[in-house]
Amino acid sequence: MMGIMKKLLGPRSKYDRSLPYAYEARVDELSGSGKEPLINHYFSDTICGLIEFLDENSIEPAAVQLFGIYRKAQIPLDTAPCTDDQGVWLTRPELCHSLEAHYRQTLVERYKGHVEKGPCSYEDRERKGSGPVW
Repeated sequence: MMGIMKKLLGPRSKYDRSLPYAYEARVDELSGSGKEPLINHYFSDTICGLIEFLDENSIEPAAVQLFGIYRKAQIPLDTAPCTDDQGVWLTRPELCHSLEAHYRQTLVERYKGHVEKGPCSYEDRERKGSGPVW
């Protein structure tokens, strides 16, 4: 019964309006050299899933703009908490720790939900990434 409800209603965390319901990465495939940007869009239900997908597809952090997608807004996210000191994508659990520390330091709501200890607020979501979408 619970599996049927989850399929019909989706993950419980998606009803928490303080959390993005999805994450998006935008990449200008022409790196600013065209008359107009050629933007590819990549998506995931979780930031860790999106970062993992970008890393697996060799998309460098410097080329990416991240966004938290809410019901009525697309809010830019800083890539710095998602990378190490050399500018390389972090992987789980380091990514989760970094986002949690960033939230504790800034108290910026768009970074909440990533926990160092205890259950992840996003554990009920799919971590698969997808894209590109034009």
